[in-house]
Amino acid sequence: IIHAVEEAQGKRAPTQRFVDRFAAVYTPAVFALALAVAVGGPLLLGWSWMTAIYKALVLLVIGCPCALVISTPVTVVSGLSAAARRGILIKGGVYLEEARKIKVVALDKTGTVTEGKPKLVAQVVLAQTLPTSQILRIAHSLAARSDHPVSKAIAAGLDGEPLPVQAFGAELGRGVHGSIDGHDYVLGNHRWVEDRKQCSAELEALMQEHELQGRTVTMLANTDAVLALFAVADTTKESSRQAIAELLAMGVEPVMLTGDNPATAKAIAAQVGIRDVRANLLPQDKVDVIKGYLDGGQIVAMVGDGINDGPALSTASVGFGMGGAGTDTAMEAADVLIMNDDLRRVPETIRLSQRTYAVLWQNIALALGIKAVFLLLAIFGNATMWMAVFADMGASLLVVFNGLRLLRHRQSA
Repeated sequence: IIHAVEEAQGKRAPTQRFVDRFAAVYTPAVFALALAVAVGGPLLLGWSWMTAIYKALVLLVIGCPCALVISTPVTVVSGLSAAARRGILIKGGVYLEEARKIKVVALDKTGTVTEGKPKLVAQVVLAQTLPTSQILRIAHSLAARSDHPVSKAIAAGLDGEPLPVQAFGAELGRGVHGSIDGHDYVLGNHRWVEDRKQCSAELEALMQEHELQGRTVTMLANTDAVLALFAVADTTKESSRQAIAELLAMGVEPVMLTGDNPATAKAIAAQVGIRDVRANLLPQDKVDVIKGYLDGGQIVAMVGDGINDGPALSTASVGFGMGGAGTDTAMEAADVLIMNDDLRRVPETIRLSQRTYAVLWQNIALALGIKAVFLLLAIFGNATMWMAVFADMGASLLVVFNGLRLLRHRQSA
């Protein structure tokens, strides 16, 4: 977290970069104007050299770009600090400013919309080629080697000592596989079993029965047939429905992207108010969906917590990672970390971004407006040195205090 905070200012907001470029032109221009007054006043207007030099010094003090240059970093740091106070770690000002333009929020299901703590609620042994206890032990052995929430739920719900597994591996978005006692097994989802051509009408009906109840179905299969079916149920977070309602009220469209089956995904989505559901997605499929929105000119955010979400988090305009229960991969790929895994922090980040952007331009207008007024007074001989000092320091203090108002950004419940 400390490392991310230290790097945050390195990723400057677009407005901050604009001000830096503007100041690089503005400062030499003011210096050139002061030099012209100092030299041109006596030669062209008949001023005394003392009067001309005094006016030039007043111009230099008034034209000092301190207020302009300090207006943006103070505002951005205040916005980043306001977010951090609420458990939102934004990795740079560029993401703080970009969030205000988000029109689509893509959400992973398990661990993002749901609690990510599924439980094994049903198990059905389908094959008689092996003893039931042996089949369950094989499933337990494979599940125990995986860190996916569904596999953890299966491992926790089955008893017995795990068997040694050789050649263990994971297929992202599908499941795991390994060899036990010289035989190959897979513990995977509906899509993987279909790809292996091991589905039957009876098995499809059994899976649909569980999926319509919002359960995630995982199957154990060997090279010949499906041996057992496991149904895992997860609960939605209490905050998810409120977060989705807030996004819709802001004109932001939520869409669920999940590797789970369509029936389960739609059941969970309906509980929280998400209308657009894309299911049976592999990690690359999620990336393709994100790219589709980006190619259409939309600013899209991705919210996820797992290894499968890493590519999509990196591809999205702004990636939100769950910092509490999220994997290291997801947290590294994300641009914003939600440390308490509360989805309501997503619309709150968008609101904070909108307010930060408004304050940024208020500060720029204040800094330039005050400078313009006093520059005119100086040119026409109505500005004194003390007025110049006030214009410089007063404007600097004004933009600092205005930027610090972001620290009072109201927190959602």
